[in-house]
Amino acid sequence: MAEISNKVILESGIPVKPLYTSDDLAEINPNDEIGLPGEFPFTRGIHSMMYRKRPFTMRQYAGFGTPEETNKRFKFLIENGQNALNVAFDLPTQMGLDSNDPLAEGEVGRVGMAIDTLADMETAFEGIPIDKISVSLTVNAVAAPIMAMYFVIAEKHGIPLEEVRGTAQNDILKEYIGRGAWIFPVEPAVRLIGDTIEFCARNAPNYYPVSVCGYHIRESGANPVQEIAYAFSIAQAYIKIGLERDLDIDDFAGRISFNFDIFGNFFEQIAKFRAARRLWARITRDKFGAKDARTMKMKMIAGGGGGGLTIQQPENNIVRGAYYALLSALSGTQTMALCSYDEAYTIPTEKAALISLRTMQILIEEMGIGDTVDPLGGSYYVETLTSEIEKRISAEIERVDQEWGGIVEAVSEGILQREVAHQAYENEQGIQNGEIPKVGANIYQIEEEEHQVALHPYKPETAESSIRRTEQLKANRDQEAVAASLKRIREVADSTENIMPSMMEAVKAHATLGEITNVLKEVFGEFKEPVRL
Repeated sequence: MAEISNKVILESGIPVKPLYTSDDLAEINPNDEIGLPGEFPFTRGIHSMMYRKRPFTMRQYAGFGTPEETNKRFKFLIENGQNALNVAFDLPTQMGLDSNDPLAEGEVGRVGMAIDTLADMETAFEGIPIDKISVSLTVNAVAAPIMAMYFVIAEKHGIPLEEVRGTAQNDILKEYIGRGAWIFPVEPAVRLIGDTIEFCARNAPNYYPVSVCGYHIRESGANPVQEIAYAFSIAQAYIKIGLERDLDIDDFAGRISFNFDIFGNFFEQIAKFRAARRLWARITRDKFGAKDARTMKMKMIAGGGGGGLTIQQPENNIVRGAYYALLSALSGTQTMALCSYDEAYTIPTEKAALISLRTMQILIEEMGIGDTVDPLGGSYYVETLTSEIEKRISAEIERVDQEWGGIVEAVSEGILQREVAHQAYENEQGIQNGEIPKVGANIYQIEEEEHQVALHPYKPETAESSIRRTEQLKANRDQEAVAASLKRIREVADSTENIMPSMMEAVKAHATLGEITNVLKEVFGEFKEPVRL
């Protein structure tokens, strides 16, 4: 937020008046624009009773080191009341590299757990009741083989595919825009997402194969309007792929969820989510012909807010996290994943993760946040802001389609990456020159002693353990079965056949993630990032 000459202008470029009255709602039809929770257009929430019936799911992001270490953290969180898991994979895993790959040196287990094989995945979920605990897999470029491993694990736990629940992030387009963990060129990478969508629609109908991540686009510098607009453009691209596979819109689009960010101006963020729900309902119904109300409901995790944390005065991040949690709840999220105060430095310690979990639990158990549905509904300011943000999101989506040739073209050509990079530069300039106030960073600064934050240690023995485990497995597996399964993946990748069944057979044969990825690289090639000034 910038304040100049008594003018307040939100990050989305919307000027804020000192006072809002009923006159500001004159052009808003309350029945069509606001409505009731659980009813189209779902502005007030996708369920009629919201948290009065069931609180939001608490899903902290967790994973580091070996599968054994991660399994211990999973159990710690569950024992302390967490009711879902959000799994972090290390960078080598996200990039399809086995732990013994030279490119993985120094990164194995550093910012997530290392998964090379099905055996690693089995260890990570040993003793975890995945029939009761929903699991989100935060992986993208290699989502297909990781999902295949998870499906095989579910079968080993006695859970039929049609009953498997959970989510894969599996949003490759946002990787090109915001995170950079891509491997293959855009078109074959998107094809893999189409395969997972189709496979789940036909075989695992309760599983969410894609969670479109405006979150990472926002963390990379996008403003709130851009966050929603680009995420919706991406989601529409994935829907079109599903329709091209002869799937009915109501058979799969309701299982595309969203991952959004929650830092920034309090009321701007709340209005952003209200506007997004309303617009998504209209897009799915009016543009794609959805008839099932479940398809029209925007399911979301409002998470993190790590971009709002500061290295300076890190304890302030505990307070920020509490506000983010309140904001997320007032926005009507279904799932909440709250950043920990030390995430500006390191992987969260158990203590920091527990503070975040307790923050969410206090919100539900002590603060009365679930007593009534959408307590801000009808606010002159919030409803006016919701309508203005919806208009701006729609305009930005149209810009993507009309000026840039659609989201896939815009990403392939680097246009959208340039747009977000420019926005990130402007944000950083605003912080540096003080136009964007940041407590402890550019205002209310103090001379600090060395920050008392416990850093997560990187242990070289983690890599050694992973390498030994993988090499032992490779030495004792059926080599002919592995070779045959990789040959089959190559054949399917070079055709239009769905790749998921061959992925599942390969992981059952104990083909490694790196071996599977190398086969796909041979068929698809690798992405070369375009540079636009």
